[in-house]
Amino acid sequence: MADARFQILPTLLLEPYRQAVAVADLERYAALEDSELSVDAFSFYTSVSAVYSSKIEGEDIELDSYVKHKRFGISFLPDHTQKIDDLYAAYQFAKVNPCDRANLLEAHRMLTRHILPAGRGGRVRTGNMYVTTPDGRIEYVAAAPHAVEAELDKFYADLALLATMDLTLQKVFFFAALLHLVFVKIHPFDDGNGRCARLLEKWFLAEKLGAKAWLIQSEKNYYMQHRTYYTNIRLLGLEYDTLDYGAALPFLRMLPASITMDLPAA
Repeated sequence: MADARFQILPTLLLEPYRQAVAVADLERYAALEDSELSVDAFSFYTSVSAVYSSKIEGEDIELDSYVKHKRFGISFLPDHTQKIDDLYAAYQFAKVNPCDRANLLEAHRMLTRHILPAGRGGRVRTGNMYVTTPDGRIEYVAAAPHAVEAELDKFYADLALLATMDLTLQKVFFFAALLHLVFVKIHPFDDGNGRCARLLEKWFLAEKLGAKAWLIQSEKNYYMQHRTYYTNIRLLGLEYDTLDYGAALPFLRMLPASITMDLPAA
C-alpha cells in the first residue's frame, strides 16, 4: 500500500505495525459482550466511552455516578453531567450515521454544546492553536490557521478512500489509530479535538468491524494510561509542519491493548 494513495495519512509504519501487532490479539474483539446494564434506552459501553474520554480532558466524574444518572435517573447537578451527556449523544449519533465530513462536524457540534460558545461547534478554527502544559509551557504548535482547511480536505479525502477499501484486520486497527493521531495533530477546532478524535477512531472501527467495535474500551485504556497516551502523542515533535510520523508506533500500539481490558487471559 503506497503512500501515494493517500493525501495525508502516512503508511510508513504499516509493516512495522504488522510485525508488532498479532492478528490473533486483534481477533479477540469478537469475544466482547455487552453489559447486562444495557437496555434499549441506555448503552453501558457508550457511557464508558463518554466518561473516560471526558476524564482525559479533566472532567471530574466517575463511571458509577454517570451510570446512576443515565441508567437509573438519579439526579446530579447539571454541571456534573452535561458535557458527558453531550458526548454520549455524539456517540449515539455516530452509531447510526456514516463516518464522513458532514457527520463528523455534526458530532463535534453535539459534543461541544456545553464547551464552546453557541455557533462555534462544528466550525473549523480561524486562530492559532497551541497545546500547553499545566504550567503554561507550549508543548505543541498545531496546523496554522491558513492551512487547516486544506489539511482537513486531505484528511477527509483519505477517510472517504478508506471507506471504499476492503482492509485486513491489522489495517483496520492501524488506520483507526492513525486517523485519531493525524486528526488530533491538525487540531482543527477551538476545543473538543481530543474527544472528537477518540470518537472518530471508534467510529471508523465500527464501520469496518460492526457493532462489536463500540464495546472496545479504548477511551478507558487511554485514560488509565493518560500520561503514556500524551507522551506518545508528543513523540512526533513540537510543530505540525515538522512532525515525524516515524515515531508514531508506540501510539498506534495502544489501541489493540484496549481490546483485552475486560477479557480473561487467552
